[in-house]
Amino acid sequence: MDIPFVDLKTQYKNNKTEIDNAISTVISNSHFIQGEEVKLFEKEFSQYVNAQDCITVNSGTDALILGIKNLQLSTGDEIIIPANTFIATAIGATQNGLKPVFVDIDENDFGINLDDLKKKINSRTKAIIVVHLYGQPDKIDEIKKIIKNSRQKIYLIEDACQAHGALYKNKKVGNFGIFSAFSFYPGKNLGAYGDGGALIVNNSKLAKKLRLAREYGQKKKYYHDTLGVNSRLDTIQAAILRVKLKYLDIWNEKRKQAALMYSDNLKKLYPLVITPKIFRDRQSVYHLYVIRTKKRNQLIKYLNDRGIQALIHYPIPLHRQKAFSYLKYKKGDFPVTDMISDQIISLPIFPEIKKEQILFIVKSIYNFY
Repeated sequence: MDIPFVDLKTQYKNNKTEIDNAISTVISNSHFIQGEEVKLFEKEFSQYVNAQDCITVNSGTDALILGIKNLQLSTGDEIIIPANTFIATAIGATQNGLKPVFVDIDENDFGINLDDLKKKINSRTKAIIVVHLYGQPDKIDEIKKIIKNSRQKIYLIEDACQAHGALYKNKKVGNFGIFSAFSFYPGKNLGAYGDGGALIVNNSKLAKKLRLAREYGQKKKYYHDTLGVNSRLDTIQAAILRVKLKYLDIWNEKRKQAALMYSDNLKKLYPLVITPKIFRDRQSVYHLYVIRTKKRNQLIKYLNDRGIQALIHYPIPLHRQKAFSYLKYKKGDFPVTDMISDQIISLPIFPEIKKEQILFIVKSIYNFY
């Protein structure tokens, strides 16, 4: 049985009429850049997150870069970032001349290790990026308490690129920092048919700066108040996202049910296989369903050989990436991250996954052991 990691073809088939009509309308109107659909999506997504402003951009990476740029930090200032995340989180710092300082992770939720965080804060620390990795909200209140106890101005930034609709204490993630970044990469819980991203902001002054920054620094075409960039979500992508946004909660619930089916059926393999922990006050949207096993490399090959597209997120943590060799980190500096990176496997999960597909994957894992 061939089981893809994500099945975007089936999702399109299920919503083909609505999506085709949305695209056709944009083409008929021929307003491809900053058209009405962009404004409507920004309004609808900000309402979905229960936030004041949504500023759409070209990608989640650009959301981080532009958001951090407009905090007006100084070259050499430090931003603390989890060692196990996608490189885009750190690029938000490096592209602004800032130093990424990596922090170890918590093996229970893959978020920030609070003890290591306390050690990493110093007088040069200006921001902490909380990553809601795999769709699992991080420990926001505990991190805010550490910031408060530091008695210095440190911005909290949310990387919510994998966490559309996730809840922290019954409140949507994206509302807890100076700004949050979302990605609409096609494989995300809310994905476009190309690149796309957004900043969520609850600060009117910052929102105005970001709207200028994403479009050449102009309020009116050809009249430039500041030096900005070209980072816009195109109208076709906005139209597609408007269709998909209506189904996001339904799709997230289907992901949750798929995750529960995995966990219920794999629990007898503990401790050979460790499934994601469930938290009472934090609701994951399971962008990824990540298990842990000491036989990771053997198991993933076994699954791949049987047509199951299991992946690794991420095979090499940031502190061991060649791109960050100048930081002089080494294996052992982040023991939990190093352990986790050798054990994690992402199993196929998407709203359209069928019960028999999940059970086939589970059976294959049992057969391996």
